[in-house]
Amino acid sequence: MKQMLWLALMIFVPLACRASCPSGQAKDEAVLVQLEQTWAKALEQHDVEGVSCILAGEFQDADPNGALHDRAETLANIPHRRVGSNQLNELHPHVYGDFGYVRGLNTVVDPTGKALARVRFTDIFVYREGRWLAVAGQESLLSETK
Repeated sequence: MKQMLWLALMIFVPLACRASCPSGQAKDEAVLVQLEQTWAKALEQHDVEGVSCILAGEFQDADPNGALHDRAETLANIPHRRVGSNQLNELHPHVYGDFGYVRGLNTVVDPTGKALARVRFTDIFVYREGRWLAVAGQESLLSETK
């Protein structure tokens, strides 16, 4: 019985998530920029489902401390994020066929408007089934002296 339940979850949960995720995205840089903005907003709103539409199954992220986090761990941490907003700047997208990346700067701001951190990031995407999916990310914390 447990095997049947596990099999059902493996089949139907991804299909249910996929049904609400965008499709038919263009293979251009503007879509990658919009995707970064959507990702940042979903993180602010603690929207696990929204972020799950962006991350590929094999997603891995290297945080500013060098620790690696897979997709499951990344999604599990979203509800525990501090309240604040992500202000994205210096977004530089690049598309090479079915692959693309965005390099940018995220300024994390608390509800009072105080900047908490500046993070340089690079996100790598692959185009599958009519949409862009993040397969890797890397963040570097910038010092306040700059």
